[in-house]
This record gives sequence, C-alpha cells and structure tokens, in this order.
Amino acid sequence: MNNSYVGEFASLAVALCWAVSSTNFEVASRKVGSLIVNPIRLLLAFFMLGLYGYFSRGSFLPEGAGEQQWIWLSVSGLFGFFIGDMFLFESFTLLGARLSMLVMTFSPAITALIGYLMLDEKLTIFQVLAIFIIMTGIIMAFVGKEKGKFQFNMSVKGFLFAFGGALGQSFGYIFSKKGMGDYDPFAATQIRIITGFVCFSVLMTILRKWPSFGKALKDGSSMKRITIGSFFGPGLGVALSMFALTKTETGIASVLMALTPIFLIVPAFLKGRRIAPMELTGAFVAIAGVAILFL
Repeated sequence: MNNSYVGEFASLAVALCWAVSSTNFEVASRKVGSLIVNPIRLLLAFFMLGLYGYFSRGSFLPEGAGEQQWIWLSVSGLFGFFIGDMFLFESFTLLGARLSMLVMTFSPAITALIGYLMLDEKLTIFQVLAIFIIMTGIIMAFVGKEKGKFQFNMSVKGFLFAFGGALGQSFGYIFSKKGMGDYDPFAATQIRIITGFVCFSVLMTILRKWPSFGKALKDGSSMKRITIGSFFGPGLGVALSMFALTKTETGIASVLMALTPIFLIVPAFLKGRRIAPMELTGAFVAIAGVAILFL
C-alpha cells in the first residue's frame, strides 16, 4: 500500500464502520431512546479500547498524554461525543440512519472551512473539486424523482438535529487534530469518550434517566445492537478516524468518511429494496470523486 494514502484508506474504513454502527444504533435508539443509547455505547467502547490498549501497549487506561492533549481531546469529546452525537442519535429516530448520514455530509465542507481558519490547512484545486464531486454524488444518491419532479423529503426538526450532529463532528475533528499530535489514536479516543460519558452522566442525573439506563442494560436485543454499533462506531471507527486525521488533511479525511450513505445502499439492496437509478448514479459520481482525490 502506498503510505502516502494510508490516511485516505483509513478514512474509507471509517465510512464502512459507521454504516454498520448507524444502522444498529438506529434500531436501538428507536427502542430505548437516544439519550440512553449514547452513554451505554460510550461505556462499551471505552472498555473495548482499553482491552486493545492493554494488549498492544500494556496499559488499559490512556496514559502518557500531556496537559494540552487532555484539554484539547476533552474539548473534542465534548463537541463530538456529547453535543454532536446527542443531536445525531435523535435524528436517527426522526429520519433514520440513511437520511441522517446524508445530512452529515455537510460536515466535510464545515470541517475544511474550520481547518482553513484554525489550522491553516491548504487544499489544492483538485482536492476541492474532488470534495465537491463526492458531496454532489452523495446528495444525488438520496434525491428521488416522483411525478416528474425531484423530491427530497425530511422533517425540519430531524434535519436540524442531523445538522447539529454535523457541526459537532466537524469541531470534534478539528480539536482532535489540534490536540492529538503523535499521541496514540486509540488512547486519544478513550480520553474523548471519558468526557462524553461524564457529560451524558450529568445530563441523565438532571433528567433522572438512570432507571431507564438500568432497564436498557437488561434488554438483550437492544444491548446486542448497541454492542455491535459500539465496536464499529466509537470503538474501531472513531479510533481509525483519529489515525486518519494524523495522516491526511481534515477536509479530505472527513469527506471520505462521509461516504457512509453510499455504503448504506448495499444492505438496502440485500434486503430487496429497489435501488433507484438516481441512487446508483450518485454512487458512481461519489466514487469518481474519490478517484480524483487519489490522483
């Protein structure tokens, strides 16, 4: 593998991980509530990453981080794992995983803009063109034509929640890159998770949701979904995203991670759902954008 593209390949792996996690979290959130799913999946992901850290570097906990790394990664966890994901998971219950992840494709543009303003990152004209093509393809994939007119239907509330998720994710990426440096991406994810879990714990205490939390832990079907989603989402997926951010520009990494809606076409096809020509066209356009990005 060309080492110059290791960040891009990691970003594509993240998109696949999030396709798996989002479908599982959607089902669990509809059943036990998004506010309950969030802290459970963070707790599971923390232990998963802890086990990996124990066997890979001899430490279950995120050791060796400096003060500045703790500060910036904690801020990243606040925006990414708490604010952003709280909005995103609520949008799952209103829009479903596919439409929610579609709205999340606004994140690359937001991230690239913030990266330019805060990190002085530069994008070439071909990279900007590739990002535009990928985002256009993703949007095309989820716009249908009915009675001769293009239709794009979603609830305004659901859209705003998903857009809030996109904003949170973008700021999470930026603060992660600003604070992580050469620190282990899996340990960095644990630090972000700690902040997210503490914030959700405070919110659940205020709203008196702990009884619902305990009830959800005893729900076998929901816990199965949350466990699978936790492994591929805040576990493997987010850790890979942290790694990708150290190897490529934040704008490029985030736009490749935004290919999740394209990957979600596959399970829909396997379930027998008819794939509209516009969806397939959008998928090919997005893939063409990825090809340009790799030139």
